[in-house]
Amino acid sequence: MATQLKNLSDFSHTTVPDGSPYKFAIAVAEWNAEITGSLYNGALQTLLKHGVKAENIISVPVPGSFELTAAAEILLQKHKDLDAVICLGCVIQGETRHFDFICDAVANGVSNVGIKHSKAVIFGVLTTDNQQQAIDRAGGKHGNKGDEAAITALKMAELTATV
Repeated sequence: MATQLKNLSDFSHTTVPDGSPYKFAIAVAEWNAEITGSLYNGALQTLLKHGVKAENIISVPVPGSFELTAAAEILLQKHKDLDAVICLGCVIQGETRHFDFICDAVANGVSNVGIKHSKAVIFGVLTTDNQQQAIDRAGGKHGNKGDEAAITALKMAELTATV
């Protein structure tokens, strides 16, 4: 697999927009907190690095990844001036089909909230086979998906503002 060989959070090949005109929310799951905390730190630092003012970032914790959809909906209803919502979570495969149901519900829910509000709602949820894969993608050898989610939010905010 290509992911075994590289850091996937390299953005040297693309232009990242200035975030200073935008307002974002980050919803982060508390379940698998070691992983989601790293995702959150990556997303937050990436937004700040690209010019988003700290006062233009709303952060909310939710119990687990399943609740990210509701959080995105609530945030977009209460804060009409948001340019994007970043949803961060981590679901690790276990012995039951629970993993499949949660991953499917969150992916579809996040997408549907974005469509409903015509706003970018970013799926920054790791769906891994094991803890090590999650660690590798939350600041480990494959980068930080939180960084990637923030870059996606910046790019989508710019797209929304310019079309």
